[in-house]
Order: sequence, then C-alpha cells, then structure tokens
Amino acid sequence: MSRPTLLFYCQHSLGLGHLARSLRVAAALTTGFDVVLLNGGRFPAGTIVPTGIAVVNLPPLGHDDDYRLVSHDPAVTVDEARKRRRQLLLDLLASTAPEVILVEMYPFGRKKFEFELIPLLDAAAAMKPHRPHIVCSLRDILVNQRRDQAAYDERVSRRANQYFDAVLVHADPAFARLDESFAPATPLRVPVSHTGFVAPEAVAGDVRSRLRRLLVSSGGGMVGEPIVRAAVEAHDQLWSRAGLTTTVVAGPFLPEPVWEWLRERAAGAPHLEAVRQVSDLCAEMRRSAVSLSQCGYNTTMDILRARTPAVVVPFSEGTEDEQTRRAERLMSLGFVRSVAAAGLSAERLVTEVAAAAQSRPPRVSLDLSGAETTARIVAELAERPHRERACA
Repeated sequence: MSRPTLLFYCQHSLGLGHLARSLRVAAALTTGFDVVLLNGGRFPAGTIVPTGIAVVNLPPLGHDDDYRLVSHDPAVTVDEARKRRRQLLLDLLASTAPEVILVEMYPFGRKKFEFELIPLLDAAAAMKPHRPHIVCSLRDILVNQRRDQAAYDERVSRRANQYFDAVLVHADPAFARLDESFAPATPLRVPVSHTGFVAPEAVAGDVRSRLRRLLVSSGGGMVGEPIVRAAVEAHDQLWSRAGLTTTVVAGPFLPEPVWEWLRERAAGAPHLEAVRQVSDLCAEMRRSAVSLSQCGYNTTMDILRARTPAVVVPFSEGTEDEQTRRAERLMSLGFVRSVAAAGLSAERLVTEVAAAAQSRPPRVSLDLSGAETTARIVAELAERPHRERACA
C-alpha cells in the first residue's frame, strides 16, 4: 500500500534558517509520508538532504535590501520565475494528490509570494474527492514592528481562517507563545499547537576537551559582513587577552568580495582561520570554547544543544525585531550574552567573548522535540475528517 504524500513549501530569502528548520521537520515527517520539499530560495551546494525527502528546486527568488523580489538565476527574470513557479506548483499538486500541504511561514509572512501561494491553496481547496489538509509551519517569534501591524495581523488571521486547518508554532510555550507577537481583531479559528523547538540531535563530546577557540558564524552569510569584520578586527586582542584563536564560518552567501578579503586576512594571521561552511555547525560549536553569532532560530537551537558559552549580535535591520526579542529571552535565562548591532565593535566583542569564556551555560529545560511532535500532530490530522471552513 502506497504511503500518503506531503508537499512542504519553504521559501527562504535572507538566511538559511527557514530551509534548515524545514529540512529537520521534513526528516521527521518521513516516518509517515513521502515528503516533497518545494524549495523557493537558493539551495547551497553541499546541503545534506535527509533520506526520504525529494527536493524540487523552484526558480530561486529572494529579495534585495529594499525587500523587492529578485531572481537568483541571472538567466531568468522575476516575471518569468513567477510564472514558472506558479505553474510548477500547480502541476505538482495535480500529479502528487497530497494528503497534506505544509506551508512554512505563510500566512504570517511571505506576502510577496501570494502570486503562487493563493493559486496553490485555491486549487487544493477545490480538489476532489477530498482536498489536502493545509498546515502552517511557524517559528517561535514573529516580526512585530511593522507600521501597519494591526492591519497586517488582521489580514493574516483572515487568510489563516480561510485556508488552513492547523498552525504549528515551533516553540516551547514557556519561552514564546504565538499570542505574544500576534494580536488580530478577528480571532484565529484555526487550531494552534506549540510543538516545542525544532533542534538538531544532541551532540556528543566532553566539554573539557573543547578547543581554545572562538567560533564565529552568521548563518547563510548574506547579512553577515558586520559580524565577520568585527571578529577579524578583534582576533589579535582576543588571542592576547583570552588565549582564544578565531575560526570564522563565512556561510555560503557571504558576498564574494568579503569572502576574498576574509581569506586574505586569515592567510597572514596565525590565530585566524576562515572556512566557507561546515557540515555540522552544532558539532563545531560543541568543540569550541565560545560561539559568536547572530540570533536566528536555528543558530539558537545549535547554541542550546551545544551548551557552549555564546555571544550573540541580533540582526535588527529595518523592522526586524525577532532576533532581538529572542536574544533578550535567552539572556534572561542565562544562555547567552548579547551585543546590539549598533554597538558592535572589536573592543566590545573582546570584552564579551572573554567574559563568556569564563562562564558555564545552565542546563536546558526547554522542549527541543519539535520535529517529532510536529510529525505526530500532522499524522493525526491527516487521519481526521476535514474541518468546515471558517468565514474569511
């Protein structure tokens, strides 16, 4: 007897966090489904795809500094990519007849991708003899500083009520709840479940054998230049003051000129190492005395699993406040030290990293079983009759 199919839509635009979390969730879902991951952003070479997941790479789209859509394939315009993607999604829906469609972030984000998501969801709703269950996969904390936040939340709630059967928030509710960053006038009628955090497997290794190094990372690297440059500027002081070498994991999307500059600096510096990317960031953190990074969801999970003293510099451009709020909560629990991006300097980094190197993070009491819980909830949902749609 064939297994049911699950389509998993994931669009990442700035970093790799959304893709990394989606791959972890998708891996857990393979216990009950044939999973097809619809990847809408650039798919870095060397990305490990767990067994049982078929990846369909859509013509890659992202956005620029002004949040305008851009095509990451120079041979394809944005308009061409939009048309191809929309048709590809509709064709896949028809050919796979999925039991479940899991949509990462939307409708709580990804408004610019409604050109393909609304047609997909409308087509799914019209499928006979029965339509797929529609589920939202959502991170712990949402951006909550838009100028039109109230109107935005209201629109999101109506979209969710119109199309979705469940919202799965990948957080421990003791750390973050959806209603703390989402307050529409029209209440959500869609069932909301907090799954726990989606984290990597626990990492083995004796903390007493950690390398005397600072591990610097910036996710995909697209917006990692400030933290990379500050770390390079600080590395000599860090060696002389704390006896720590510095290893910078640039990320696959760090702009090429910055990567070349980093390589040149590392080539002439005995206590500075530069690598483009690593296969297991969490394991590298576990082997390090201190971690320096931004405060995205997946990096946070790596920090918690590795139990490595950490300094974070939350990304906070424009209205982005998600990482700042996450860092504040982690600081209150004793897991990290935090430096605001506006206050980033070599001197400040040396002070914070040296202090972190003398600390020991507390044991993690947060629920990190989000992938497994998500798989269980989705499997149970797939066995139920479809709920009646609420009024949009």
